[in-house]
Amino acid sequence: MKNLLILIGLLILFGCASQKKGVASNRATGDTRTQEVEFLDENTYLLNEKSNDKSYGYDKSNPIKVGGAEEGSGPRNERRFLNALLGPNGEEMIYYRAGNCCAFSTPNGTFDNMGLLDRYRVSWEGASDTLDIYINMYGKGDLKIPVGLTAKKK
Repeated sequence: MKNLLILIGLLILFGCASQKKGVASNRATGDTRTQEVEFLDENTYLLNEKSNDKSYGYDKSNPIKVGGAEEGSGPRNERRFLNALLGPNGEEMIYYRAGNCCAFSTPNGTFDNMGLLDRYRVSWEGASDTLDIYINMYGKGDLKIPVGLTAKKK
């Protein structure tokens, strides 16, 4: 009788367990990159295009998509992007990672198809304040120079 109750309990337990849905087959969903990424060197991207969108990179709803999380190069890609930036008059940029925020759903996410944005504080000599730049390493997009900044050249 005891064995029968245990068997029934196990059947109920496993019979009622929810089944996890499979991962989306198209791992590139959300990726919008149309241009090949160029490099100045192995630690610096070459950014040729300026953004006209004042929210690009400055607003968490429009982060810079550097990609690389799936390949294990996400943090390095973030630094490659930031290393390419200069102040408004060509000043060397100073930056530090201020943490992450803003969980979002992505097929490229590491855990349960979720990702987090990384928030960097950036400044340059003579700047009156620091700026927040939001970077997404889970999606790939065309890399542009945020409004008000410049970038290193060849």
